[in-house]
Amino acid sequence: MNFPKIYRLRQAFDRTAVNDIPGTVQGELKRLALEKTIKPGQRVALTAGSRGVANIAIILKAAVEYLRSLGAKPFIFPAMGSHAGATAEGQTDLLAHYNVTEAFTGAPVLSSMEVVEISKTEDGVPVFIDKHASQADLIIVIGRIKPHTKFKAPIESGLMKMMAIGMGKQKGAEYYHKAAIQYSFYKIIVDAGREVLKKAPVICGLGIVENGYDETARIVAMKPDELEIKEEELLVLAKEMMPRLPFNEIDLLIVDEMGKDISGTGIDPNVTGRNRDILGVFPHPVNVKRLFVRDLTSNSGGNATGIGLADLTTKRLVDKINYQATYMNCITGISLEKAAVPMHFETDQDAIKVALGSIGLTPPEKSKIVRIKNTLQVDEIEVSEVYLEDMRQRSDLEALESPRPMSFDGQGNLLPLIVHGAARKGDF
Repeated sequence: MNFPKIYRLRQAFDRTAVNDIPGTVQGELKRLALEKTIKPGQRVALTAGSRGVANIAIILKAAVEYLRSLGAKPFIFPAMGSHAGATAEGQTDLLAHYNVTEAFTGAPVLSSMEVVEISKTEDGVPVFIDKHASQADLIIVIGRIKPHTKFKAPIESGLMKMMAIGMGKQKGAEYYHKAAIQYSFYKIIVDAGREVLKKAPVICGLGIVENGYDETARIVAMKPDELEIKEEELLVLAKEMMPRLPFNEIDLLIVDEMGKDISGTGIDPNVTGRNRDILGVFPHPVNVKRLFVRDLTSNSGGNATGIGLADLTTKRLVDKINYQATYMNCITGISLEKAAVPMHFETDQDAIKVALGSIGLTPPEKSKIVRIKNTLQVDEIEVSEVYLEDMRQRSDLEALESPRPMSFDGQGNLLPLIVHGAARKGDF
């Protein structure tokens, strides 16, 4: 089979970023005049999620230092639903992967899967929160605001979801996902989040938005009574800044790595356009005929949730799957389809041959191929030469090299994506 030649491309996204992260965190918290509410000696719980949020350890450390300056006694607790195998130890270990430890942040990490029911929604859905958080004097909800991978609404993945599903641990997460089939995900998240704001001692939220380069773009503190509306505003910004593929029509999308540290579904449907869920699918401009995922990130801890969105993968990825963690995550999220293991091959070359042989009458050498590292990092990618005319008309794309054959090592696997340096205009 003849493979097409490929280009290395660099995409230009909005690179607005926070330069002084600790200073911004503390400045935002000071802006809310929390010293008027927080009393010396009070225990303040800080949420820590399971995603690979940029600079999360630094953000938590800055919040801890600010609280200590007021005489408070902060602690961190995992707010990640059923992730990390739904065990207290697993969630502690996962946070440690992101350097969220007492040694770095200056606050103890208290992990438990026990929850306390604090309320019920108008539909009678119980609202749970982490046991340690329920015993705190105050709670600060800290998390990233971004598009959700299962649905589209004014509130998607952010602080409201963290209060409902994250703080609800495995018990709450499983119940809410089941209830979402009847009431909708948006309604469950918002209703449960509102109850947490009413019944739990949430003093404020700290929302984080990232740009298309996986960098911290905005950090905004918000009072409880403005949390919902500000999250809606920040979600609009997050959607504008999120990374995206340069082309919508793709015969084969190659993703070098997937994982829970990349996206809740391992491979973000908001980037790939691939969406498969019992709640239905949301429309997306990207149309990928075949999706090939090559490997699983080490930080995912073997959790391969989302592999069911791929058409092909490798034996090396399958060998890394922790089925207990993957199944627990997918069962809790009522996403059984996302744990389905697709056909897998010994080498990348074998998988690519099968993929290109199943896209219709298009000759393989004329196929539209896009290759990315993962769905968080799509600023530097590879694409096949059939996109040349489209590239020439785009001011946001720069070629980093001339077209070359697809390169494989001696085992038949693709060579790593390597950054070649600054883009050179005129390479088209």
